[in-house]
Amino acid sequence: MNLFQAFKMAFKSIALKKTRSFLTMLGIIIGVASVVIMVSVVAGQNKMQMAYMEMQGNNIVEVNAYSQTGQDMDQIINDYVATMGSDLVVGLTPNIQLYNEMIIRYGGKTFSTQNWERWEDMIQVVLANDKYGVCNNYQLASGRELSYLDMETENNVCVLGSGIKEKLFNYTDPVGETITINGLPYLVVGWYQSKSVQGWEEVDNVIVLPYTVNRTLNKNSDINQWKVKCPTSSATSEVQLRLQGFLDGMFPVDENGNQQGGWGNAYSNNTWQEHAQESAQMQAMVMGGIAAISLLVGGIGIMNIMLVTVTERTREIGIRKAIGAERRSIIAQFLIEAAVICGIGGILGILIGCAGSLIAGKFLLQGMILWPDQGIVLGAFLFSVVLGVIFGMYPAVKASGLQPVVALRAE
Repeated sequence: MNLFQAFKMAFKSIALKKTRSFLTMLGIIIGVASVVIMVSVVAGQNKMQMAYMEMQGNNIVEVNAYSQTGQDMDQIINDYVATMGSDLVVGLTPNIQLYNEMIIRYGGKTFSTQNWERWEDMIQVVLANDKYGVCNNYQLASGRELSYLDMETENNVCVLGSGIKEKLFNYTDPVGETITINGLPYLVVGWYQSKSVQGWEEVDNVIVLPYTVNRTLNKNSDINQWKVKCPTSSATSEVQLRLQGFLDGMFPVDENGNQQGGWGNAYSNNTWQEHAQESAQMQAMVMGGIAAISLLVGGIGIMNIMLVTVTERTREIGIRKAIGAERRSIIAQFLIEAAVICGIGGILGILIGCAGSLIAGKFLLQGMILWPDQGIVLGAFLFSVVLGVIFGMYPAVKASGLQPVVALRAE
C-alpha cells in the first residue's frame, strides 16, 4: 500500500465517524489554540512595553539624587556631567514632574492635570531645559525648543506635546498663542510631533516649562531628577557607571547598607529593556508550557481512540496480513491516521488561536492587532502532528503484531 492510499483510508475512516473524530481532535484543538493565544498575548505585551521604552529613547541614564546637607545637587550633577565630553554625553536635562493639580486654560477650554477618569487623557507638566526634546526622544513639529535664554531670564514660555496641543488648539498651529497654567500666562514657542504608540497615548499630553519657574509653580523644591542622553549603548554603560561611582563617593554606604548624607542612584533604560525582554521570554515559555499540557492530554485521547480503532478493525488487519501485507505497512496506516487526526485538529486549533489572539488584543491590549508569530503557528502545528505519531505508535505496533489467524477469528 502506498502513501496516497494510506492517507485516503485515513480520511475515509475519519469521515465515517465524524463525531468521534471531532471529539478526539478536541484536546488537540484546545491545546494548540491555547498555545497560540497565550504566547501571542505575551508577545503583544512585550511589544507594547518595548515600544514604550523605545519611544522614550534609547541610551538614556536616569539620575536621582538628594542631599540632606543642602548641597545644590543640580549644579553638582551639571558640573560633573560637563567633564565627560560630547563623546559620552549628548544632553542633560532636569526632569521635574509636577504632581500638584495644575489647571490649564485656553479660551473657553479648561483641563486639569488630575483627571483620573481616563489615564490616556492625563496631562503632565514637566520642568526641564533646552535639552528636554533630545533627552526624551521628541521631535519638533513647529516652533522651537526651550532656549538657554529662557532659563536665564525665567521666561514664561512652554513647549506642548501633540496630545495637549490638539485638546487646546485642534488642528491650528499654537506657536505664538498664550495659555494659562494656574492663572499664570505662558507663551507657546513650539510643539512636538506625536510619538505615542498604542496603549501609551498619555506621553503626548505633556507641557514642558523652563525649570527656573520651579520657584513659582513648585514652591522652589529641590531638583533631584535628571536625564542624561548618550550617543551609544557603550557610552551609556560608561556614563551610568561613572555617575553611580560619583554618587557613591558623595553618599558613602555604612555597615548597614544605608547611604550617608543623602542618597543617589543612576540607572540605564537599556538595562530595563534587556530585563524586560528576558522576563517576557521566560513568561512566554512558562505560559506556553502550561498550554502544552493540554496538548499532551489530547495526545492521550488520540492513543485511546486509536486502540479502540484497532479493536474495531481487527478482522480487516487479519485479512490484510493474510494476503501478504507487511508489518510496516500496518504500522504506517495507523500512524498516518493518528497524524491526520492531529494535523486536522492542529489546523482548527491554529484558526481558533488566530481568532482568539485578535479578540485578546482588542480587549486585553487596548485594541492592538495581535497576530500570532509564524514560527509559533508552525511549531504548534508540527508539535500536534508529532504528538499524533508518538501516541499513535503503540496502537500501530499492537495492530501490526496481531496474528492473522487470531485476527480473522475476531468478531
